[in-house]
Amino acid sequence: MRRILTLAAPLATALPFELADPAPSRAEPGMHVSPAGERPPNPGPAATFTGEVTVRPLFGATDYSPTSGGQVSFSPCARSAWHTHPAGQTLVVIEGTGWVQEWGGAKQRITAGDVIVTAPGVKHWHGAAAETPLTHIAIQNAVEGVNVDWLEHVTDEQYGA
Repeated sequence: MRRILTLAAPLATALPFELADPAPSRAEPGMHVSPAGERPPNPGPAATFTGEVTVRPLFGATDYSPTSGGQVSFSPCARSAWHTHPAGQTLVVIEGTGWVQEWGGAKQRITAGDVIVTAPGVKHWHGAAAETPLTHIAIQNAVEGVNVDWLEHVTDEQYGA
């Protein structure tokens, strides 16, 4: 099992991922605008994804919040590896059609507008359907600096390809 630090460490390696912190850790009051151009998309690493995946960091954990988020776009058939989140995860599907599956459960179709809430420690994967791409926003909290535990890849047989 591979433990990854918050959705805010260098993305050269992985998201959910080891992402470059899109906004500096801020303890001072006020508001911070993070322009899209300062958060370029990066390819999802082969160690944690199958197929073509693009990850755009949205926001990182701060001194006052362990929450981080990213926009993840999957080409048709692309998917995450099996993984868990120590504090759970919320996905908001913003475009396309795809799949989510909890270990031992049935694969469930997801489409734009769907919200998927996964409890802490639940082994699962998510990705695009075979015929369409999928984009979702992934939001998760860190526990002791960790927001995801990556496991094995989803096989073609498990995916249903």
